[in-house]
Amino acid sequence: MKHKKLLLIIIIGLFMTSFVFGQSDNPANRYIDAYKQYLDATCPLEKDRIKHFIYFARERELIHNHPFLNVQRIVGAQIMYSWRQLEPERGVYDFSIIYEDYNYLLSHGKKLFIQFQDITFDTKYKAIPNYMMTEEFEGGCTLSYNDEGVADGWVAKKWNPQVQHRFALLMKALGKEFDGKIEGINLQESAIGVNSEMDNSFTPEHYKESLKINMLALKKGFPNSTTMQYANFMPAEWLPWEDKGYLRSIYQYGQEIGVGLGGPDLMLQRKGQLNHTIAMMHEYEYTVPLGIAIQDGNYIGQTGADQDYNEHIDNGQRGRKNIVPLLHAFAKEFLHVNYMFWVHQEPYFSEDVIPCLSR
Repeated sequence: MKHKKLLLIIIIGLFMTSFVFGQSDNPANRYIDAYKQYLDATCPLEKDRIKHFIYFARERELIHNHPFLNVQRIVGAQIMYSWRQLEPERGVYDFSIIYEDYNYLLSHGKKLFIQFQDITFDTKYKAIPNYMMTEEFEGGCTLSYNDEGVADGWVAKKWNPQVQHRFALLMKALGKEFDGKIEGINLQESAIGVNSEMDNSFTPEHYKESLKINMLALKKGFPNSTTMQYANFMPAEWLPWEDKGYLRSIYQYGQEIGVGLGGPDLMLQRKGQLNHTIAMMHEYEYTVPLGIAIQDGNYIGQTGADQDYNEHIDNGQRGRKNIVPLLHAFAKEFLHVNYMFWVHQEPYFSEDVIPCLSR
């Protein structure tokens, strides 16, 4: 009996050793504990060269009399403007709302960072102008689907040459008005739920190249203000196992032409972000600006896309820990970012972010 017990203990020990070794040797887990070295970070945040912006998405009216205006360390606001807002008719540009926000922020000593929208996360809303929803542009946009196969938004057909041409013209017109005035402009995330079965005009290769074409058009339009492509995930690729070089090539191209790189959702313990955006930033050296966004849900370690995340239920959890110091330390030391974009989501912004960014 004793021998059997001893044999059982040995077998269990070998299994556990093999399991632990397998876990540590798994490249998908290489950064799973990286955040732990920053757990002792505290508020107020130590002084740094990071430029902190507050992300308002499309709720631009909220910048008026907002508390961030009184925080010296916060450089300005990041606001999203859709393509259809800026070009309501073909070749007719309307930048009035940008000027309104730019002038208001300027009057308070703050700067504007534009997020250009051509992707939506709501099937009721398309970000492109109506004139593009024609045969000339192959409809201009296509539905995007989540992991459950449910349509959850619309994506501009960046891979269509006519759409690319109109985008380049818009960036040229926008840059003529705002280059050197605004702090910067970024393109939305690279992650989309589209494949060739959903849209026969789409291929992952064409999509990758279309992002590069748009990045170059963005840089030409804004040679002086900061330019940035949010690059988090790419279709038909999942790192580190399915590495086709798509995401890596976007980061390499941005470095090559002087376009900054960033991503939404600073998630410190989730393999998806750790093996994509975070790995791309951490593993290479850049001379272009890097940026990371803290968006809805991130203040409690979730994202707005999580199926189990309910903003109304999860919002303001009692007894929650303020992870703003942890997020900041990780972004500064592990990612070496130049920009952080903090969503204005309450109560986290007032209770967690402002105390940490105030002296």
